[in-house]
Amino acid sequence: MEQLIVKNVSQKFKDKELFSDVNLELSSGHIYGLVGDNGSGKTILMKSILGLIPLNTGEIWMDSDRIGKDIEFSLNTGFLIEVPSFILDYNQYQNLKLLADINGKIEKQGILNAIESVGLDPNNKEKVRNFSLGMKQRLGVAQAIMENPELLILDEPMNSLDKSGVILIRELIMSLKQEGRIILITSHNSEDIDYLCDYVFEIKEGSIQQSF
Repeated sequence: MEQLIVKNVSQKFKDKELFSDVNLELSSGHIYGLVGDNGSGKTILMKSILGLIPLNTGEIWMDSDRIGKDIEFSLNTGFLIEVPSFILDYNQYQNLKLLADINGKIEKQGILNAIESVGLDPNNKEKVRNFSLGMKQRLGVAQAIMENPELLILDEPMNSLDKSGVILIRELIMSLKQEGRIILITSHNSEDIDYLCDYVFEIKEGSIQQSF
């Protein structure tokens, strides 16, 4: 079983303490929700877990490795943070292949499978600049999941999706849970949290507590 441990973590942003002494234990085969008001620090905590920003205090462990110490970041992690960014004059496959080539874990068919799994046409050669916001969001989810990561962090994965897109991505996330991933998500839609999450943590007034 994979495990992510957040131990005594505190973070400041522009000299403002967002949260302090955060402790979490996340294990494989579960979906965890992270909720809180705008500016409460949800995205900062996710970026901290990913190793994208240094910690003020505390430690983050992925199994036996300390993020930012033993390793800069976990290589077996997929994520979608804030708005997905792509090279607009490339098509969907070209964009994902550029990213896939960094780790060399998957070949062409794996990329096409990820594109299809989020409800996009894998044969579409259209430039991403012509994609709707919902199509770009789906592609962002495809990028996050395509390498079959052990840890999946999704910041507002349902943004800009229509009703059918929300249903599809919810079911996709549930299927990834069944495959034994650790999944951490945020959503402003309480229905997403209620439907998906086994446990929910709320950041409020600088501390974090489990809601259910």
